[in-house]
Amino acid sequence: MSLTKEAIQLITDTALEASGKPLDTLTPTVVLPEGCQVVSLEKWQSGRSRFRGIYSTHSLADFSTYVADRAIATAKGFIDQDEMTCTLLFNLGDDSEPGHADDRAVLKLKASAGYKAAQSIGGRAMTQKDLSDWIEDWHQYLTPVDDEGKAIPVAKAIAAVRTITVKASSESETTVGDTSASRSAMDQIEARSKETLPAALLFSTIPYEGLTEQQINLRISVITSGAVPALKLRWVGEEVQREDIAQEFKTVLQDKIGTNASLSLGAFDPK
Repeated sequence: MSLTKEAIQLITDTALEASGKPLDTLTPTVVLPEGCQVVSLEKWQSGRSRFRGIYSTHSLADFSTYVADRAIATAKGFIDQDEMTCTLLFNLGDDSEPGHADDRAVLKLKASAGYKAAQSIGGRAMTQKDLSDWIEDWHQYLTPVDDEGKAIPVAKAIAAVRTITVKASSESETTVGDTSASRSAMDQIEARSKETLPAALLFSTIPYEGLTEQQINLRISVITSGAVPALKLRWVGEEVQREDIAQEFKTVLQDKIGTNASLSLGAFDPK
């Protein structure tokens, strides 16, 4: 006599129910009928079988305190300098005893308002009004300077930006010979202001909480190709300064965490 699929499934389910098949796992589990599903019973316990979870913060100080309070010697952290983040794994384990890597602390530094403003303004063409308004908005962070590096009062810098005029002049020269003729022309366009136009704006700001103040050099250039002058600010040495900020992030974080965790540059995916 052959058995149908339904009959075989019924016999299997009955056997499982009769034996109450538990599994030898750290977290209590049982095998249920209905296709032999493995179901965790952890949520029915008075407590969890092991500690796990993800702590996330923008505060470097709070992150360091949390790691110090846990004080797990095998904790390992991975710093992404491009994203200014650190992911610390308390139960990563090692090759011989790998962990689940699901007990974590994640730090993602949040850029200050001043640092965001300095980053967003670089390389963008602006009208005279746009730049003068921006200087007014962020004047407490700014020190306008001339070509020699001497400070210019903010009020005078704003007035200089607002009163830029463009002067254009042309010069033509023609030479005629017995068998040839030549002509050369030169156009000169010059931007001037009634006040001393700043050569650069020195923007002083703390880029991220917990790091030191940075001075960003925003070089001013005047574009005279259009009907009205446009202005651009260029962050001088941007890449180098960003690298310095990222390196300071690692140094400060390591100092605050101390021996409570080892830190490495890069990212780790526990899959």
